[in-house]
Amino acid sequence: MDLGGSDIVGLVGVSFIVGTYFLSQIGRMDVRRPLYPALNGCGALLILFSLAFTFNLASFVIELFWLAISVIGLVRSVAARSSMD
Repeated sequence: MDLGGSDIVGLVGVSFIVGTYFLSQIGRMDVRRPLYPALNGCGALLILFSLAFTFNLASFVIELFWLAISVIGLVRSVAARSSMD
């Protein structure tokens, strides 16, 4: 198995998503802060980039949902922080 540049980009995306989820589960990351959905969204984008080179429909669909949910979470998080000011 040869890892290309797009594979490495996709793996970085996976590490963002899995890493933030793990940190949230052990209480080290607050999911209400903008960083959590931002990192998840970046992870989804990186995985989508890698899928442009090795396409998989199921992975593409779930990453689109992951990205959309992350955008919603980021907007809500930023709005909540703005209303506190």
